[in-house]
Amino acid sequence: MNELELGAIGNCRISALVDRRGRINWCCWPRLDSDPVFCDLLSGADSPEADDRRGLYEIALDGMVEAEQSYVSNTAILRTRLADAAGNAIEITDFVPRFNQFGRIFRPTMIVRQVRPVSGTPRITIRIRPAFEYGAAGPQLTHGSNHVRYVGPDETLRLTTNAPVAYVLDERPFQLAEPISLILGPDESLTRPVVETARMFEEQTESYWRNWVRYLYLPLEWQEAVIRAAITLKLCVFEETGAIIAAMTTSIPESPNSQRNWDYRFCWLRDAFFVVRALNRLGVVDIMEEYLRYLNNVTALADGGHLQPVYGIALEARLTERIVETLPGYRGMGPVRVGNQAHEHLQHDVYGDVVLAATQSFFDHRPLRRPGEADFDRLEKMGERAFRLHNEPDAGMWELRYRARVHTSSSLMCWAACDRLAKIAGHLGKTDRATYWRDRADEIHERICTEAWNEERQTFTESFGGTDIDASLLLMAEVGFVKADDPRFVKTVEAIEGHLLRDRHLMRYHAPDDFGAPDAAFNICTFWYVEALDMMGRREEAREIFEEMLRCRNGLGLLSEDYVPRTGELWGNFPQTYSLVGIINCAMRLSRSWGEVL
Repeated sequence: MNELELGAIGNCRISALVDRRGRINWCCWPRLDSDPVFCDLLSGADSPEADDRRGLYEIALDGMVEAEQSYVSNTAILRTRLADAAGNAIEITDFVPRFNQFGRIFRPTMIVRQVRPVSGTPRITIRIRPAFEYGAAGPQLTHGSNHVRYVGPDETLRLTTNAPVAYVLDERPFQLAEPISLILGPDESLTRPVVETARMFEEQTESYWRNWVRYLYLPLEWQEAVIRAAITLKLCVFEETGAIIAAMTTSIPESPNSQRNWDYRFCWLRDAFFVVRALNRLGVVDIMEEYLRYLNNVTALADGGHLQPVYGIALEARLTERIVETLPGYRGMGPVRVGNQAHEHLQHDVYGDVVLAATQSFFDHRPLRRPGEADFDRLEKMGERAFRLHNEPDAGMWELRYRARVHTSSSLMCWAACDRLAKIAGHLGKTDRATYWRDRADEIHERICTEAWNEERQTFTESFGGTDIDASLLLMAEVGFVKADDPRFVKTVEAIEGHLLRDRHLMRYHAPDDFGAPDAAFNICTFWYVEALDMMGRREEAREIFEEMLRCRNGLGLLSEDYVPRTGELWGNFPQTYSLVGIINCAMRLSRSWGEVL
């Protein structure tokens, strides 16, 4: 059973998570990385009853015994149907408005909820309890005939509704005789009646998402899974700057009581590259353009110098990590962390991630802004850093906090930076620069083959001169460092299978780290394994494991970061962009071709 039975809604400015009971239990306001005004997800409560907890937004059906959820097809609009034992039922429609208006995208800081009776005479209770300062403070309330203002230390939220305001304020049960609309947004009056506004926003938001999906290049098989993954990845883009967050949440543990609780509401350059590449495969170039705008700002700030692995969504460099004492944590399993110490790490693979993210734009004629000489010069500075650091110790892509080694995955991505720069230079007709970067790529390649290959164990290892292995070695074929039929890669995959595979799910590594030995599989690693199997010609195995991974998704088609095979539960921050990337990449690789049926 998955506790993370949550649906995600959003508009590339804010997002919210809605559970099967119709409760919004997570929403950061007014940005994807802000203080969560709804934080019940981290309240630590096992009981679904509301009691006196802060940080939730609930539309409860009295005596509810049945709940089901689904998205409106090809949209980010979520519908929740609740029923009681007597057959009384309601339907809740949740969305965050997003549509074209006045030649631009309208994406307000606003959540729209519409509730309608489906059958019988249902009685509902509306509980709106925003919290501030990570659950430490509640709001002051003022109200009028059709609105309630929730005044916090720095934010004021305004609810406009045609529901009886007295019932909302008192959280009093009442009979739902006709549809009601609730618009929670900034402290501004609506320019149209609330019902009309909600209906119009829903129609235009639905139209926006359907048209966005319409232009995706989809595989023949697994289309619904790919569409849901693509929409959710887009919800993780902070469109104002082009940043891409790793997940919408903080501090959902990687496994029960593991203390591996991290804040993922920031832009990791590595994760963002994988998102951009996956969406490029679907023909979504606008997100690549938006992210490159963000990346250009990041690299300009670095000016050829040190790049952090992670930045804030508005280019914040300092993401000081602290523990919040006011929230017990997911299922009571704290700590709750805000900020991420990874901003202090040396992770040398980021230079390759930057170059790889930008490479397609030099070859693709679709972007509105084609890269030029200045863009190539900026990438060359990243390449110089990659070459200089390819054999220097770092924290590695798994962000080990108290151990530095020359990690093979970091050196691999430094090679990829030089390799892609050689290809870009050749495409631009810069023959001398192409030769320059090819020589550097070849030098790194030789060093990795010498230093990371363990002849005794017959495998590449996770660090130079090491003996351990990790799942990142699967990327060697993916980025073109070796061919999939190279005997060294085949032997490495076999070693990974022998040490890291747990019931068809792959661990990142098996050696103990700062928090002991990990016991959860890392979903993206399993997807990397699926891709490696296919590249090696083991397609049927790959398809079987991919289908197994699809069965691990929650009921709405979403995945978190981790999966614990022994319990069959999803764990880790949610929804996780890495995991959704894996769905898209594997579906595109494994699907039968359109030509087989047309």
